[in-house]
Amino acid sequence: MFNFDGKAVIVTGGAGALAGEVARRFAAAGAKIVLVDIDRDGLRNALSSLDAPASSICVTADLTDQQSVADMVDQAVDRFGAIDVLANIAGGFTMGPRVHETDVADWDFMLDLNAKSVFLTCRAVLPHMLPRGGGKIVNIAARVANEGKAGMAPYSVSKSAVARLTESLAAEYRNDNININSIMPGTIDTPANRRDMPDADFSKWVSPAALAEVILFLASDAARAVHGASIPVFGLT
Repeated sequence: MFNFDGKAVIVTGGAGALAGEVARRFAAAGAKIVLVDIDRDGLRNALSSLDAPASSICVTADLTDQQSVADMVDQAVDRFGAIDVLANIAGGFTMGPRVHETDVADWDFMLDLNAKSVFLTCRAVLPHMLPRGGGKIVNIAARVANEGKAGMAPYSVSKSAVARLTESLAAEYRNDNININSIMPGTIDTPANRRDMPDADFSKWVSPAALAEVILFLASDAARAVHGASIPVFGLT
């Protein structure tokens, strides 16, 4: 459906279920993959499972650390000479107590993992896209980015930050031919979510494959007129 022949694509959170599916779809469309995660062993296993070009690489990085992110981007550019697409898939979710019982460390963890990581990766990648005259960035917000839920304050705020950051980035870089958008998944049908919610109706959840198709659309020329969108992808929930 999409053609990414020769394109260099960074996929963060590479050891996770969604990022793995996204990387497989990009690789099948001809992209050269830079698979990124802090989990070295999980990352290597994920890359070995891809039917990706031999030039594809995995890079271990802490996406909440400025220097680690800068080093990761430098490795990608050194290998491929450019970055055409950044798919910011890394992130996480934790339930918590009510706000007055929430530990500051738990607040910081969610904001760093979900929002600071997106800020740092975009900040590091954009200087390489600007002189090339374009690029694509897709971020992951969440359904709760638009509506806070009890027990999810740090997570909801962190994903709302991703959505607002995406809008600001799009406003700043749209005239540079850089498309920056996000998707807002509902509950994703992953092994981890099935373990955590065994009594749920999995058939109503959104599959990684469905999310990957939307991400590839936003990274393709078909979405060249789309800037600053936060697209809901909820499945049947």
